[in-house]
Amino acid sequence: MRFSTPLLGLLLTAALAIGVAGSASASSTMQIGISDDGVTQRTPDLAPTVIPQWASTGVDVARVLAIWSYVAPQPSASSQPSGFDPADPNDPRYDWGVLDQTVNLLVANGIKPVISVTGPGPVWGSSVPSQRNGRYKPDPKKFAQFATAVAKRYGDHVDTYILWNEPNLPLWLQPQFNCVGRTCTPASPAIYRNLLKATRPAIQAADPGAKLLAGALAPTGSSATARNAQMRPLQWLRSLGCVDAKLRKDRKSSSCKGFTPAAADGIAYHPHNRLASPTTKYPNADDAGIADIPKLLKTIDGIQKAGGLKNGTSSTKKFDLDFTEFGYQTNPPDPYLGVPAAQQNAWLQQSDYLVWKQPRVKMLIQYLWRDDPVGSKGQGAKAYSGWQSGLYYYDGRAKPARAAFPNPFWVDLPKGRRTATVWGQVRPGGAAQVTVQRKLAGKSSYTTVKALTTNAQGFFSFTTTVNAKASLRYSYKQVDPLTGASKTITTSSQTVAPTK
Repeated sequence: MRFSTPLLGLLLTAALAIGVAGSASASSTMQIGISDDGVTQRTPDLAPTVIPQWASTGVDVARVLAIWSYVAPQPSASSQPSGFDPADPNDPRYDWGVLDQTVNLLVANGIKPVISVTGPGPVWGSSVPSQRNGRYKPDPKKFAQFATAVAKRYGDHVDTYILWNEPNLPLWLQPQFNCVGRTCTPASPAIYRNLLKATRPAIQAADPGAKLLAGALAPTGSSATARNAQMRPLQWLRSLGCVDAKLRKDRKSSSCKGFTPAAADGIAYHPHNRLASPTTKYPNADDAGIADIPKLLKTIDGIQKAGGLKNGTSSTKKFDLDFTEFGYQTNPPDPYLGVPAAQQNAWLQQSDYLVWKQPRVKMLIQYLWRDDPVGSKGQGAKAYSGWQSGLYYYDGRAKPARAAFPNPFWVDLPKGRRTATVWGQVRPGGAAQVTVQRKLAGKSSYTTVKALTTNAQGFFSFTTTVNAKASLRYSYKQVDPLTGASKTITTSSQTVAPTK
């Protein structure tokens, strides 16, 4: 977590329930991030204003998409431009302008860029350019050259890259399946495996010591009924590592004959839970959201144990997870896949807590900062093809989640229990004195019941016994680095009560 010197002296007050039963220290060093290419790349005039706001809310990292076809020359051509050197970031035919601005602004504001090197690519970057489709079977050698250029250009400021975005979706990579009649078998994992084998050594040669995360998978898919059906993420991972449903080696599938594993330095994932709460598991065994982290880790560990994927950082270490995209869409504006704004606010904070509890999850990136615009074309759900998961509406109005983003707070009181875990974080990080308060039902004021110190990342956690209904909140004093003036920020209260 990035430290902010002016905020190291934060005084935090928190409201608590009844009777403190003990404390627990947080060991997590989870990084908090933002991803919003709608701001940084599609409307780059906003970036100089918005990115400093990210820094002020405690953002450590920001994911940025480096889309091959956006920066490569002549993306509609079937042949690579004559004389073009795709591995040279200084080739004048590359168009880095918007990416340069984004990376420079992030670095200037103390935010670490995480670059997703991804397609769709130019038509000439496909292994079958006659398809006229930059998503179709990207050429591993040509893509590795593009990745080399990215790493050479930004390696001084970047130490983590992601290979491709949501490769289990046809929007990003095709074909997803090979189909003969009604029988379809996975295709995109083998395509991706070859990309990974070519790209990781290319990036590490250009930026020694850099990490490459694999996956960045969407959390759900569909039945394998067509060549470009969405593939379920756990099926995709097993096929990547050539293991079967029981996580045993599979060398009989056509894409697994002569199999050799690829290497990665971590697994990226997008655990969106759509319309369901953070504790609701997906009904399909091969889908995985925020509530399915144990199932996701079991699959990844099984693949690694079977020799299907190597940990390039350490051959004996299990893979860590990086959640490089996560959010809840709101209604309004999306009446089909959105939840009420107040629900988004609560579920994002609960999700922060649930992810913090998982020591192998090292990064949680909020997607988005501002809603995408509602589409001007199409009717019904088609008008909402973008994402509406921002902390702001598209017109600039803040949602409730915006106020809570720098200071998430959650009280976990399991049903039938009286011992609650009280958790929160002060962003940006830095050890802070925390004062815990409570207000009993029917009372008008809060009373202080505990004082503790956050860890260096700003996290705090302890347990308390809840014997009656109570409201909880916390507040903290924030010092303006320019004037030295302080102001008190108070979170919304959360009410808990014991249940039978």
